[in-house]
Amino acid sequence: MKLDWLHLGTLVACAHILGVIAACHAILHTRTSQGAIAWAVSLIAMPYLTLVPYLFLGYSRFEGYVDSRCAEYESIQKQRLGLVTNINIQSNTLNSIPVDRLGLQTIHALSLLARMPFSIGNHVRTLVNGEATFAAIFNAINSARHYVLVQFFIIRADMVGDMLRDALLAKAAQGVQVHLLYDGIGSIDLPIAYISALRIGGVQVHAFTTNRRFVNRFQLNFRNHRKIVVVDGECAFIGGHNIGIEYLGGKPSLSPWRDTHIEVRGPVVKQIELVFVEDWFWATQQLPCTTPSVQPHGGNMNCQVIASGPADRQETCLLFFVAAIHAARERIWITSPYLVPDEAIFAALRIAVMRGVDVRLLIPSSRDHIVAFAASRLYAHDMVHAGIQVFRYRPGFLHQKVVLIDCVAAAIGSANLDNRSFRLNFEIMLLTVDFRFATEVAAMLEADFALSDPVQANEYAQTPAWQRIAMHVARLFSPIL
Repeated sequence: MKLDWLHLGTLVACAHILGVIAACHAILHTRTSQGAIAWAVSLIAMPYLTLVPYLFLGYSRFEGYVDSRCAEYESIQKQRLGLVTNINIQSNTLNSIPVDRLGLQTIHALSLLARMPFSIGNHVRTLVNGEATFAAIFNAINSARHYVLVQFFIIRADMVGDMLRDALLAKAAQGVQVHLLYDGIGSIDLPIAYISALRIGGVQVHAFTTNRRFVNRFQLNFRNHRKIVVVDGECAFIGGHNIGIEYLGGKPSLSPWRDTHIEVRGPVVKQIELVFVEDWFWATQQLPCTTPSVQPHGGNMNCQVIASGPADRQETCLLFFVAAIHAARERIWITSPYLVPDEAIFAALRIAVMRGVDVRLLIPSSRDHIVAFAASRLYAHDMVHAGIQVFRYRPGFLHQKVVLIDCVAAAIGSANLDNRSFRLNFEIMLLTVDFRFATEVAAMLEADFALSDPVQANEYAQTPAWQRIAMHVARLFSPIL
């Protein structure tokens, strides 16, 4: 018995020693002071409960991705340099009227933030919901002549997944180079048989995983949340849709699914392509064969790719949202399935309200993640009390990620209004500075608001006590939601 107690005491002592070491690591490496304090206190006080979660969730920076970029072959280095130079933009190089309206200083700041310049001569169109999105993507894939680059966070082996598989196999059979990248955790239930069929048919398939560097090996964070399709370097698709039947309304509890994608043509396609190429190189240490830069498409839209992730030296995604909110003079409308902002976003929205800006947030009324939904409810109540208008989309689950700035600019892509997108996920957004496109996006969002209910200031007081407690507990997990 004495020996057993001795062993138990030794294990507890070792756990506390490891907890102190891990707490020191958290203090040195966690990006936010709130997160550092939360990890440090829990690791020291309850190491036997928090050491394992910290191993999988605690690291806040993705190691090796930038080194991989620096080690890229000479060809991609040249391609990257050609796409990221001339960031010091002159106003006469862009369509000056909408740019002046947004502010040349904002344009310049976003170019430095994104590490790529604004591109002119582009055309962007919205694809509302799954039917339009998948029809456009599959039509583009079917017309491919040289190569197809496909990347999704989630790929399911259902009806939509089978359509993608068959389309890619058909192009590979025609001699088209086909590359498919999926996230290793987001698509964790993708059957091996599905992947094998693609590889046998000539499609190059790889998972985006974290384990190329030991310090990332155990991390469940650092997911690649991007959704990218590029065909022949001439057209690209990004947005909120993944590959699965639920994006066509096939999941009754979340149907109808509300989402938005965009189709992009013009020189900015090569910047979107570069984002895929860098992710592919991380996953495979190989480079896909691509074409030279394309000429302006005939459109006059100014576009900016904002690719962000945990390997960035700055919190690119968070700073983009802050810059967009501060740039607004008349309105800032944001739609997101998850409302778990940090204090910088909350402060920027409150200041916007004080400036007289029409601030509206659109979130779902149904849930797909219990904890994130509970935290979102509490943040929604806090924002309403600060004068921010928050609406819940009534018909089904809302998954689109859209930012509208005044009547001049709109951004659509994969980033949510939560800490996971700000700091933990690889994301991509496309900012389009164009009056016509902003008007089109505004009309789309007005239709969504018409199908939504405003969050009332007295809702929190009328919420049962146990739900309020659950909401506050859920908010404790906001750094990883």
